Amino acid sequence: MVWIIVGAVVVILIAFFVSVYNKFVSLKNQGEEAYAQIDAHLKQRYDLVPNLVETVKGYAAHESKTLEAVIMARNKAVSAEGIEAKDKADKAFEGTLKSIFALAEAYPDLKANSNFVQLQGELSKLEGEILQARKYYNGVVKTFNTSIQTFPNSVVAGIFGGKFTKMTYLEVAESERQNVKVSF
Repeated sequence: MVWIIVGAVVVILIAFFVSVYNKFVSLKNQGEEAYAQIDAHLKQRYDLVPNLVETVKGYAAHESKTLEAVIMARNKAVSAEGIEAKDKADKAFEGTLKSIFALAEAYPDLKANSNFVQLQGELSKLEGEILQARKYYNGVVKTFNTSIQTFPNSVVAGIFGGKFTKMTYLEVAESERQNVKVSF
């Protein structure tokens, strides 16, 4: 009778470990898939920007430093590797994109150009999709991190060493946290 109880406890423990391990694998894969979605949206943005720059060039040819900075930031963002490096490069790229839209304010003809307006609309739509993808990614990260840090799951995560380590959130750039100045 004792052997049956011991056997049942062992089977329950094995089932628990397998269940928790599979949950961790599933969440980790969800996180990777979520980041891949962000990456796909970023690639769309990076592919759209050269068209936007070409449209702006025709109206603001003497603003070449601004346009070159945008393209350099784009190239750095495209070539960055790893979640943190890509996120940092993308934040720098976002900052340079703002300069293109500032140029549009200075050139009314550019602001009225249908190609520019269409590209600006596409970019705005992509920004919304990127935001949603980042929210989804951070949600998966929260679930994964909570799972590996709570008891008794933390025991299972600890047994597998570095395979299940805390994932990194995507955060807002420091410049985006500043209060917006409104003046009339």
